[in-house]
Parts: sequence; structure tokens; C-alpha cells
Amino acid sequence: MNFNHLSVMADEVTKNLVTNRNGIYVDCTLGGGGHSLLIAENLDDGLIVGIDQDQAAIESSKIRLEKISCKKIFVQDNFSHLEKILSDREIDFADGFLFDLGVSSYQIDTAERGFSYIHNAPLDMRMNQSQKFSARDVVNNYDEENLYKIFHEYGEEKFSNRIAKTIINARKIKSIETTGELVKIIESVVPFNKKSGHPAKRIFQAIRIEVNNELNILQSSIETAVNHLKSGGRIAIITFHSLEDRIVKNTFKIMASDCICPKDLPICVCNHKAQIKILSKAVTATEEELKKNSRAKSAKLRIAEKI
Repeated sequence: MNFNHLSVMADEVTKNLVTNRNGIYVDCTLGGGGHSLLIAENLDDGLIVGIDQDQAAIESSKIRLEKISCKKIFVQDNFSHLEKILSDREIDFADGFLFDLGVSSYQIDTAERGFSYIHNAPLDMRMNQSQKFSARDVVNNYDEENLYKIFHEYGEEKFSNRIAKTIINARKIKSIETTGELVKIIESVVPFNKKSGHPAKRIFQAIRIEVNNELNILQSSIETAVNHLKSGGRIAIITFHSLEDRIVKNTFKIMASDCICPKDLPICVCNHKAQIKILSKAVTATEEELKKNSRAKSAKLRIAEKI
């Protein structure tokens, strides 16, 4: 199966991440292997470790990188297990870590995966298809309060309360089985707004985040990666919505600070020491890239270096 995906800001990632041609680089979100391929092409006797919970991504990337001469390790797992993944392979420190937090084009465009509000398909949205918990469980089993909570927090949807109530009422008649059924429910209560896009966009984002526990694992995974960076090594993270970017920005800010005490304390008592330095403000895609890949529009790249 061809895992088609255009890697966002690929040149910017490679230019800023690869500082040692014989180093170890960990792609925590392998996807179609686009970023890993470019990183590997810039290595001599280095090692690229590709992690993804989607088996289709692993298989596609193995084929894509098979002619690259550097050492390669592929791991089907979630980056929340990064500590164990590194330990099991006796990797104490790496020269670089990459997190590309977007959903791949392959996952969105493969209708039966249930990520898209455009294609009618069974409610799924699992990045790891061996996982039992799916979008169907969220939509049919969460109570009104919890539906409202994830729609409001993860989707930042102002009609969250109305949508949650309507889903509950629809469930009383029959279970909601497909993306198409869910879209019709959302469209029945959310007025179309050309500026904000499809009425179901934010709800599908919220459910996907919930199904895959995307935000809850992010800060700890960043901290793990930084702890395993060599001095001078770098971490690059690409986000696609404000919730992710806020977590990355705040985590970087804390890890780049010598003191995190409340401002009203006269002296520092936290003994916190900076572990990284932030190399630049968030980088966004060029106009040239946006012409080729409209999905890069919301992407932000943040890069930091281990002190």
C-alpha cells in the first residue's frame, strides 16, 4: 500500500536538525518516511530510527528508505513510549529528534480510516489500528458532559454544547456508525461559515485527538527526547493547530529557563536549570510550498538545541 504524504517544511527540518553526519536521529512520527529520507540522505555512517504506530507507515517507509546506505531501525509504537524504545535499543543519547504532529495525507485520504469528514466511512480515526478504542466509542458511549468537554477543549468549537446535545438525542434513535451520519448531525445545528471552513472540521479534530490521546502525551514525550539529546543536539517539532503549538511553545519555554519560580518570589528556590536554547521563533511554510501543499498552511516548526 502506497503511503502518499507530502512532508511539510522538509528542507527547513533537514537544514536545522542534521548537525552530525555520523549521528543518531529519531523520527518520532515516521509517516510516509519523507522527513526520514531527507535526514538519511544527509548521513554518512549515521543511524535513523523511525517510529510510527501505523503499520502502513512502517511498511511504506521501509520501501522508501531501502536504498539508503545509513543504518536504519523501524519501530511500530507510539512516541509516548520513547524512553523504552531507546532503552531497548541501547540508545542513550541522540543527535536529533523530530516530531511531525500532523495527520498524514494517506490517513486522511484513505476513506475507510474514518479521519475525513469529506468521505463517508465507518467511524474509526485510530492511528494504531490494533487499538480497540475508536471514534465510534467516543460518539456513541461518551455522555453529554464529556462530549461537550472534548469538543470545547480539543476542537475549540463554540457550538460544542448544541452538538453534544444533538448527538445524544440522535443516539436514542439509533447508534451513529459512520462519518457521514455524524457530519449530517453537525450540519443540522452548526451554521455554515465560509471563513471558518466545514462545520465538522473542529469536531473531527477533537474526536481524533481524544481517540489517539494526542495532547496528553506531548509534553512528557518532548521532555524525554530532550533528556536523551546530546549537547548540541536538536529537537524539531511541527504542529498543525493552536493546542499542540501552545504545549510545544510552553514546554520549550520552561526547559529553556533557569528559573521557573513565581514572579513574586524575591529569590529563586526552584533550582531549575535550562536544558535547551530556543533557536528561533516559529517557522512557517513558504509561499512556494503552500502552492504545492495547502495542508502546510497551519504548520509551525519550532526548533531548540540542547545546552
